Amino acid sequence: MSLAIVDVREWQNVLDLRTGKKRDDDTPLIRMIKSVLTKHPYPGDIDAKSNRWVTDTSLDLIDKYDPSFVFLSYTQQYFSMRFTQLTKAERQQMCDAVFAEVDRFSKETGFLTIVIGTGDMIPVVGEIDLSRLDGLAINSQWSTRYAGLHGISDKDKKYIGNIAEIERVVSKAEFMSLFKGAPGDAKLLPDFLAVAREGFSFKAPSLRRPVMIPACNAFIPVSTTVGDVKSIIDISQRIDGYLKNHKVALIMVEGIGVKDFPLPYKRCSNGMGWYSYEAGSSQYLALSTGKHQFFNYPIGSKDYMEDDEKAEYPFSGYFNTIPDNTLGSRFDGKSIAVGNRSMFMHTVTGTDISYECFARNLYNQGCMAVIHRQNKLCK
Repeated sequence: MSLAIVDVREWQNVLDLRTGKKRDDDTPLIRMIKSVLTKHPYPGDIDAKSNRWVTDTSLDLIDKYDPSFVFLSYTQQYFSMRFTQLTKAERQQMCDAVFAEVDRFSKETGFLTIVIGTGDMIPVVGEIDLSRLDGLAINSQWSTRYAGLHGISDKDKKYIGNIAEIERVVSKAEFMSLFKGAPGDAKLLPDFLAVAREGFSFKAPSLRRPVMIPACNAFIPVSTTVGDVKSIIDISQRIDGYLKNHKVALIMVEGIGVKDFPLPYKRCSNGMGWYSYEAGSSQYLALSTGKHQFFNYPIGSKDYMEDDEKAEYPFSGYFNTIPDNTLGSRFDGKSIAVGNRSMFMHTVTGTDISYECFARNLYNQGCMAVIHRQNKLCK
């Protein structure tokens, strides 16, 4: 059983991660995790101290749990660049600050550190409005380049075909053929996937309006410490090998691509063909599992159709199960994950223990730790 410990500063609760029901479990590991939550309150997604929180929390956990594998995600600069008007100098300052945290972690732990940038950010050129369709257009809160189209009419197809800002429209059958989907993979796919040209964002009135969005990042930077890799799906197996003889830290730095990555790096492909991952769960899962993630929770799907009061994993976003074959779940040694990406660390890393912000749409509600395995004793 996986347990979640939610900390909102005034109180802490231990919950069954799958059902969301409160529990009374009290073990040395749970008490240790509660103490770390208390010591490191989350400052907020765009707070300048947010990335320092990732480093401080991970160092505290390493001292108390002694893991051999660490998965970190530094995201403050991504949220800030995406939603805040910043000067070039301010963006550079954020880039310098996050890599200072990466360097601090590396020097204080001595771990073999593999650093990955999730891709460059660019200013929004314009928005694409699909609100007038007879059918339904759906795009994810954190995806700007892709929108799923459901039940569109011939009139809709003509309207969409005249939008110059749309690069291509891909049918479900074409998507399945291109990415070699199995018969069951089509279930959640939209009828069509609309793909925006670089710099354009599908309009979503209910969400925060971005000022910068991910570029079409066909390639992303990976520090040369990883060795020779050609694709994002090659990195996972390479880390498995390093873990046989080293303590390893995998560090994701969001919103930074080949243009601003300050470390020696190699370029690796970030998708397949015309499809490139945006910073999000699919990109993280492709990295963690070593397999492309075109069909698990696809962009533009009607995932809300599966929501009801009986839905499992209420603290895991749109995940209704915990993905398997992730880096942490494959590793027999001790492992932790820490990141200022809400819901990501406990779902995509598979580590024994994960710490993440408990925030929704930039609103800070505290922290959450998840324990997937309790059979590895504390230090």
